[in-house]
Amino acid sequence: MLAQQRQQAILERVRRTGGVRVAQLVRDLGVSDMTIRRDLEVLAERGLIVKVHGGATATGTGSTEEPGFAAKSVRQQAEKEAIARRAAMLVRPGSSVALSAGTTTWTLAHHLVDVPELTVITNSVQVADVFHRAGRPDQTVVLVGGVRTPSDALVGPVAVAAVRSLNVDTLMLGVHGMSVRAGYTTPNLLEAETDRALITAAQQLVVLADHTKWGTIGISTIAALGEADVVVSDAGLPEEARAALSEHAGEVLLADPSGESALETAL
Repeated sequence: MLAQQRQQAILERVRRTGGVRVAQLVRDLGVSDMTIRRDLEVLAERGLIVKVHGGATATGTGSTEEPGFAAKSVRQQAEKEAIARRAAMLVRPGSSVALSAGTTTWTLAHHLVDVPELTVITNSVQVADVFHRAGRPDQTVVLVGGVRTPSDALVGPVAVAAVRSLNVDTLMLGVHGMSVRAGYTTPNLLEAETDRALITAAQQLVVLADHTKWGTIGISTIAALGEADVVVSDAGLPEEARAALSEHAGEVLLADPSGESALETAL
């Protein structure tokens, strides 16, 4: 395959799925890691893709843009891992916890499979699969029904009806963006409705959002900043965001992606 053909194939995959990983392209196209990285560099220089750590994602930042799960999974991996480790410390054995859809909550799920006697409610196919593969007999996992979105969330009236009949101790909510004006937002209207139902069902709301989410605004507001009991972000969160969250949210926890320590700001 010529370089131009290979790059076209990569571009078509990015546009179709929202994102690609270098390792997967190496296996699928049968070329070296260096070759794939050069191809991604060429496409990025032409403004056709956005290079991220370990791969590339589609371009575009509109309020209704909804990247697929694959696209989001290669973004801010170190930050999401640090956030997940810190958030997992908030979950007690024997409690009930709801996890919304998203790659940060999916990362968190990997840290919760070792929590004994946990009951998990989720509208994420990917999150449910993590617990299913772990196969712990002492954990109960409830996957609500609904219509599947590009981010592998189950949403709509079926999902909302299922969630409204439940009561959980804690909701771990992943968000597309957050700002003072718009609060916590998503680019999907139906997902916002389902997330709001999850908030109503939970005694405690914990928002998981890496620093890149600050200033990003999706078309639909899930909740105001002040509705979060805890916000777990990373040390890259800008000062203006820290000040705003400190003023509105109940508590802000900043995880260190280097793994050396967890910075905490209690409000």
